[in-house]
Amino acid sequence: MQLNQRKIAGFLLLAGLVSAAGCANQSQEEAAGEVVNVYSARHYDIDDALYDRFTAETGIEVNLVEGKSDELIERIKNEGANSPADVFITVDAGRLWRAEEADIWQPVSSEVLETAVPENLRHPDGLWFGLTKRARLLVYNIDAVEPSELSTYEALAEPAWDDRVCVRSSENIYNQSLLGSMVETKGVEATEAWAENLVDNFARQPEGGDTDQIKAVAAGQCDVAIVNHYYWARLAKSDDPADQAVIEQTAVFFPNQGDRGTHVNISGAGVVAGAPHEENAIAFLEFLVSPEAQAVFAEGNNEYPVVSGIDIDPVVAELGDFKVDEVNVSAYGRNNPEVIKLADRAGWK
Repeated sequence: MQLNQRKIAGFLLLAGLVSAAGCANQSQEEAAGEVVNVYSARHYDIDDALYDRFTAETGIEVNLVEGKSDELIERIKNEGANSPADVFITVDAGRLWRAEEADIWQPVSSEVLETAVPENLRHPDGLWFGLTKRARLLVYNIDAVEPSELSTYEALAEPAWDDRVCVRSSENIYNQSLLGSMVETKGVEATEAWAENLVDNFARQPEGGDTDQIKAVAAGQCDVAIVNHYYWARLAKSDDPADQAVIEQTAVFFPNQGDRGTHVNISGAGVVAGAPHEENAIAFLEFLVSPEAQAVFAEGNNEYPVVSGIDIDPVVAELGDFKVDEVNVSAYGRNNPEVIKLADRAGWK
């Protein structure tokens, strides 16, 4: 398959680049720089289709190394000055911050990127840029909850929701980023008080991922859950009758529409410090925020584009428009150390 061939080629090329760094017998193709070496923690077929399109349009070959975010960050650190990595892609602003703490980024100045990506969805110093957007919303059981009962994240900590809330562990980066956003807006003390009261309202101890929370709501184990929107959309598009039964029993709600807006997060990317093909890396990022690439992201993985005016997947579109919390997503990571401590104090396992 073409995808496997590219991945194998990427691994072989990257291994060769590391061993040959600084050598005088570098191949003419490498010297010309008609490659871009991408380390990615996103694992979607649509991404590979985009990389093929980028190569077709520019002639620049994409060599791909996939892995978990923390593993790739550690790999780039260990490779040091000899790293062949040009671009690092990951999901969640909290993980982008971890890469920043590891000092693996270099700032990028690009009018294309700065014009296309809203200010709140990119690093203030140009270290990374959002590529896709995901909303962390509420899913509720339609037999147990009236939409009029729902309002804000904060309201889920009120006594009316005692033993009714499901959410995954505070160790999950999505929840850490939600808390990081609240710290930025409300402060540590208020966020910790909210987390303590939310824990008191848990219907069960956190377990599983976002899809498990949705299924728990449908099964009546809890009445409402905090999840990323695309998990519900995936179930809605499934042909499995069991998944369709879950969708028929649940609905979604965008919280905080009367004040700051619904929390959003991103997948994002930046240029690695010392990138051997810096110009190609910037061209690659600029391509990923082009209208054609943003349409592929939006239609292929149930995500929202970061660029305005792009059509989105019909199932996601049916969820409706919503007001977005416009706090800069870089705050999620900056507040992460305090978030981990407050979640522990609150008893959110």
